Amino acid sequence: MTSPTMIEARARMRALHRAPEPEVLAALLPAALLGEEQRHSVVARARPLIAGLKAAASSGWVNRFLQHYQLGSDEGTALLSLAEAFLRVPDPVTADLLIRDKLGQADWKAKLGDSDSLLVNSATWGLVMGKAMLADPQAGVLKRLLSRTGEPFIRQAVAAAMRLMGEVFVMGRTIDEALGFADRQKGFTASFDMLGEAAHTFPDAMGYFDAYLGAIEAIGRKRGGRRGGGGGNDNISGRHSISVKLSALHPRYETAHASAAVPTLTELAMTLAQAAASAGIGLTIDAEESERLDMSLDIIGAVAAHPGLKGWDGLGMAVQAYGKRAPAVIDWAEALGAATGRCIAVRLVKGAYWDSEIKRTQALGLADYPLFTRKPATDVSWLACARAMLDSPHIYPAFATHNALTVATVLEWAGESRDFEFQRLHGMGEGLYEDLVRNQGHHCRIYAPVGGHRDLLAYLVRRLLENGANTSFVHQIADDDMPEEELLADPAARVARSGGLPHPAIPKPSAMYAHEAATGGRPNSPGIDLADAPTLDALAAAAATLVLPAAPAAVDVAAAVARAEAAAPGWAATPVEDRAARVEALGDALEADTPALIGLLVQEARKTLPDAVAEVREAIDFCRYYAAQARHLMQPMPLPGPTGESNCLMLAPRGPFATIAPWNFPLAIFLGQCAAALVTGNPVLAKPAPQTPRIAARAVALAHAAGIPADVLQLIPGGGAEGDALVRDGRVQGVAFTGSTATARAIARALLDDDARPLIPFIAETGGINAMIADSTALPEQVVADVIASAFQSAGQRCSALRLLLVQREVADSVITMLKGAMDALVVGPAGNPMTDVPPVIDAAAAAKLEAYRQSVKARWLHSIAAPEGDYVAPTLIAIDRVGDLKEEWFGPLLHVTTWEAGTLAETVQAVNALGYGLTMGLHSRIAGASDTVQALAQVGNLYVNRSIIGAVVGTQPFGGEARSGTGFKAGGPHYLLRFCTERTVTIDTTSAGGNASLLSLEEDA
Repeated sequence: MTSPTMIEARARMRALHRAPEPEVLAALLPAALLGEEQRHSVVARARPLIAGLKAAASSGWVNRFLQHYQLGSDEGTALLSLAEAFLRVPDPVTADLLIRDKLGQADWKAKLGDSDSLLVNSATWGLVMGKAMLADPQAGVLKRLLSRTGEPFIRQAVAAAMRLMGEVFVMGRTIDEALGFADRQKGFTASFDMLGEAAHTFPDAMGYFDAYLGAIEAIGRKRGGRRGGGGGNDNISGRHSISVKLSALHPRYETAHASAAVPTLTELAMTLAQAAASAGIGLTIDAEESERLDMSLDIIGAVAAHPGLKGWDGLGMAVQAYGKRAPAVIDWAEALGAATGRCIAVRLVKGAYWDSEIKRTQALGLADYPLFTRKPATDVSWLACARAMLDSPHIYPAFATHNALTVATVLEWAGESRDFEFQRLHGMGEGLYEDLVRNQGHHCRIYAPVGGHRDLLAYLVRRLLENGANTSFVHQIADDDMPEEELLADPAARVARSGGLPHPAIPKPSAMYAHEAATGGRPNSPGIDLADAPTLDALAAAAATLVLPAAPAAVDVAAAVARAEAAAPGWAATPVEDRAARVEALGDALEADTPALIGLLVQEARKTLPDAVAEVREAIDFCRYYAAQARHLMQPMPLPGPTGESNCLMLAPRGPFATIAPWNFPLAIFLGQCAAALVTGNPVLAKPAPQTPRIAARAVALAHAAGIPADVLQLIPGGGAEGDALVRDGRVQGVAFTGSTATARAIARALLDDDARPLIPFIAETGGINAMIADSTALPEQVVADVIASAFQSAGQRCSALRLLLVQREVADSVITMLKGAMDALVVGPAGNPMTDVPPVIDAAAAAKLEAYRQSVKARWLHSIAAPEGDYVAPTLIAIDRVGDLKEEWFGPLLHVTTWEAGTLAETVQAVNALGYGLTMGLHSRIAGASDTVQALAQVGNLYVNRSIIGAVVGTQPFGGEARSGTGFKAGGPHYLLRFCTERTVTIDTTSAGGNASLLSLEEDA
């Protein structure tokens, strides 16, 4: 059911999504600003609330914890890291390493006794004893304890401290336990969250669904639920409820998979809603990351319109006020309630994914942020939304806040006639609501996590980070030095004074590299928002309908080299500023031609849409980075020397360069090599892979249109014969190559065959047997997500792709089980289909070679998924006994897996080094010392810790290997251009004209 008002609200959401922050705030300020009289009244209401909070801070565990271990301190950081990882470590060796790592750098003893909280000091005692035993096992009473109990005692002490933390934030390990606890919170109700952060597999999703359904039934039994639906706001304010996270119910809750995920999630949410209605309780659909908002609203709208739920006002939704679209979402919720004849419960929160939303927007190069970059701006949005909710007859407002000023503002605005409730997180905000609930009759619901301590880790750390940040009211109230007037400062007035300007430390994505030291500043390449369904659909349609042009015709290689040689002096004499401007213009031309280039990459190179977008961006970045860098590098550099002498170092071009690019990055690597050679003054003979000549032809045409002369950049289509002719031509003064190690060796030999030929640079980037190591402290969900991306994205056809996964033996079974489930959720299909995760490999020959190997090791398969007929290779896990069993790189979606023993990290890294490659390596661990060990030992060009090992960004992760994986310097790095130049020093005796005039003319009084 969709009404005109709902349609209008969705249109407003689209307009607000990435709108300029000052513009959005200007529209919100009138609703958030208080008049002078109202402001005085709000402050008067807030002062006793602050007093209650401060009183609770002297007894409330979490407030005192935040005060005791501030997040900026060594102790706070160590404790968060320990809490996040310790309880999931099954083996004592790694547990001891983690304890040493986290406790070793912090001064826990100094914290002992600072607090009069039994819980704080109990936790601190465990940490003090742990560190003391580790540091000095011979000391006094600790010596006697250690002699009897040893390291197990340390682990037990630390585990006890971690469980104390966990018990504060989790209401119960089971729904029955949580219900018992909630019933003891007199006057408060609870909304139970079954700690379903996100499902990575379909079995996980069904497990979360069963947990939600079981919780609903348990709450209903406890509360005497009524069959047949349910009845008014009594279900909302007076009864416990359930909170459901849609991403916990489907592993592919993404825009690209919406056609499959949304109907499934609608059906599951409908089932849960019907169960909640029958139980006579409320059900709230929690907020997700901003990219899922449209899908969430589709699901909520469908559930609300279901005729079987008529008369039940228990359906709720959460709205995150940090999102620029939040006011329009409130309008949509009101319109939905009006259209369906129900009251929608809306939980208004500040927001839960702020930092990750900022990073994602920057990484994708999107136009602007979907959220506010300043805390007062979020407060203004929250207040404006709160006022709109109070004015909406079809919304039951639920105000989630720990801020006394916003609570007081809501009380002022609501008066006595409006039914609403407050909400707070379990374990936080004690003291704020007790008097309001128990003496003044207001409603407050506790958002209550339910689950085992091991399951709470991600939740716990996120809650502490959100509420322990310096700008958080919870943090500020725990600070004895914080003046009360600062706590009462009006956020709307602050925003009005600043004009709503974004935070200066959070630049727009386009300006991320504006102050880059290596280049003096450059614009970031623009991305495309593939989480926006209309944008994704339009891009897919354009790529599918693009007609491939004819392949470029062959050329006479010798004649092309002659033209390049003739053009070399003129291009070398062209000022570097002019060359850089033309290469930058090429970057601009690529940006303007993005849709056509994406279509070519999809059709000719078999790229998925996300991979195609990323490759165009990388090509643009190469042009802009090298152009900006050349302006600095290629200026004459005066050198010191004796008086009467001038010394200057200069970089000069070498002459015609042959660049030989691969098919797996037929635009980015092709143009990256060309741009580097061109901007340093070298003519280029650019040979693309025989599989992808059309992409190269379009790139060269754009370069010519951007002002690069036709003889300075020439396309050399063809295969091995043309490449061999290029590298053997003595007039070529340098070769840049990306491809296989075998071909690189052949080129190197060819360059040395001619004894009369000068020694010229050979810049090679080749493949690798890239490994990822995961220990038992790593978060399995994060490991699996990064393995899936690293091994199977681009059908494993990246130089950096993961070939070898090494999992610590104690956690190998659980990680591999989750990995199998995540593989089952992959879609293998045509490159241009937005749902496709794994496209076909580049051609039939590559498919046949990979499939032959895959079948030859079928007895070692751990898991494989189905693939269509054609040039597809099924993603497959292959067991090997030891690292050395993998002898060569298999360039496709084939991942080899083995285990390693706790305590043998150094030996494991050395075994990977012994394979002889050195391109990329990954480590997943929460032990900083493990990262130090791998950094010290790994002989690789690119090491990635706690993330995927693919997707190097120009200027951020310069890319290239060592040993059998490349010669350096790194592409997209500050030294790469040097390989395309020769250095020349000029020394001039300035006294040769009759004496040292500058020395002889010195002033005596100087």
